[in-house]
Amino acid sequence: MTQATVHLVRHGEVHNPEGVLYGRIPGFRLSALGRQMAQQVADHFRARADAGARIVYLAASPLERAQETAQPIARALGLDIETEPRIVEAENRFEGLSVTKHQLRNPRYWPLLINPLTPSWGEPYAGQVVRMMQAVDHAREQAVALGAGDSPVEAILVSHQLPVWVTRLAAEGRRLWHDPRNRECTLTSVTSLIFNEGRLARVDYAEPCADLLPGATNIPGA
Repeated sequence: MTQATVHLVRHGEVHNPEGVLYGRIPGFRLSALGRQMAQQVADHFRARADAGARIVYLAASPLERAQETAQPIARALGLDIETEPRIVEAENRFEGLSVTKHQLRNPRYWPLLINPLTPSWGEPYAGQVVRMMQAVDHAREQAVALGAGDSPVEAILVSHQLPVWVTRLAAEGRRLWHDPRNRECTLTSVTSLIFNEGRLARVDYAEPCADLLPGATNIPGA
C-alpha cells in the first residue's frame, strides 16, 4: 500500500455580524475575507500539485461554509466535491447563542456545564473522533484506489475547527478535553494526517492564510 496523506482543512471566515455560535445552523456563508481565504488555500494546494503532489480526492462537510471553501480547491485541482456528512460541525446545545460569561451565569445553562471533559454541552469529543476517523479512512482508501499506483497520494476533507482539533489530539495521543481558546486550528488551516502502509505515521500542520488571520473574526467552536 502506498503512502497517503489526508488533509483536514478548516473552512474560511464566516459572515457572522451577531457573533453567534452558529454550529450546524444553515445559512451561514463565507464572508468576503473568507472567500479570499478559500482562494488562498486553493492556491496552496495548486502549488503542491504543481510540485508533484497527487491530490486525487476532495470532500466537504454539507454545511455551506465548508462547501464554499471547497469550491475554489475543486476548481484549482480539477476535482469534484464529495459531500461527507461525517465531517460536519459538532452538535452544541449553545448553538444560536452569543455565548458570554454573563449568559453562562444564568442558572438555566448550569446543567450544560457539569462536565467539561465530555463535554456535557454537546457532542462527546470521543464520538467526533470516531466519525472523523471513519471519514479519514474512507478518504485515504479512495485516494489510494484513484491513485492506482505506488507513488504517494493525497486527499482533502474540508471540515470545522472542533472536529479537526479533537481528531488531531487523538492522533497525537493527547487528551481530548481542552480549553477552546488554545486550539491550534485557525481559519483555513491544514492539519495533515500522513499514513504509511495504512498506519498513521505523523501529523503536520500549516496555515496557508496566516497573513489574513489578523483581520479575521474567530469564534471558538464555530
